[in-house]
Amino acid sequence: MLEGHAHRTPVLTSRSIDERTGAIVFFKCENLQRAGAFKFRGAYNALARLGADARVKGVVAYSSGNHAQAVALAGQLLSIPAVIVMPSDAPPVKIDATRGYGAEVVLYDRARDDRGAIAAELAATRGLTLVPPFDHPHIVAGQGTAAKELIEAVGPLDLLLVPCGGGGLVSGCAIAAHALSPGIKVLAVEPSLGDDVQRSFRTGTIQSVVNPATIADGARTAAPGEVTFPLIMRYVSDVLTVDDTELARAMWYLWERLKVIVEPTGALAAAALLEGKLDARGQRVGVVLSGGNVDMKALCALL
Repeated sequence: MLEGHAHRTPVLTSRSIDERTGAIVFFKCENLQRAGAFKFRGAYNALARLGADARVKGVVAYSSGNHAQAVALAGQLLSIPAVIVMPSDAPPVKIDATRGYGAEVVLYDRARDDRGAIAAELAATRGLTLVPPFDHPHIVAGQGTAAKELIEAVGPLDLLLVPCGGGGLVSGCAIAAHALSPGIKVLAVEPSLGDDVQRSFRTGTIQSVVNPATIADGARTAAPGEVTFPLIMRYVSDVLTVDDTELARAMWYLWERLKVIVEPTGALAAAALLEGKLDARGQRVGVVLSGGNVDMKALCALL
């Protein structure tokens, strides 16, 4: 379904990072994916599977940015109208890009409004198909192709580190990784201010968080999903967190050493490795850089 539509993104290595971590590290550059993030994989997979009637009526999605752009672009490529519900404080670069792909953008107040309720009302009143950002089998399956490509390119891995918001990417990647690299350990990484997945993983029940004020805007999800949480419990070995200072430091290091632009959420997994949240010495490690849609003015001020 994705062949010939999603980019087979490059895998980068760095001798200095290998020396720093004591590991052999492979970075899967989904920041160079179409629309700037891994989200295109799941969005295109989901939209391409819609029936003729649903395609004519269109789709609705809610997202802080990357899923928004992905659905908008997939809709443009497949001639499917798209309506995207986005927070008014989302990075302007992401709002502009979503509109640039031809989608209708409906803005909401993150502190006051329920984006899911807004999207559900639009779906009901306009007959649109809801395309959730992570909690859907077709989304999970599409995201998992990132890990599939990585292991096909570099061979078996001992560890795979994946950024985590609602869990669509890490659950899909974990399924693919275990199928292609038996014995692998998959680690999810989320911001410490938005540690809902870690707490859910520790307790075995879905925990939530309300609008975490983290620079990792793509991981401000309220809770893991009904689809993704059981997959995380089954296929993920642990859930790690990094704070915003560690995340900004790692992101800047990636800019300098790998010479690629990675957004805060996209650098979560790399931050866990570079900040010593795990012992990776002597192991072959895959790291997913999940996105590169950066609000340059805001981040330059932060850095």
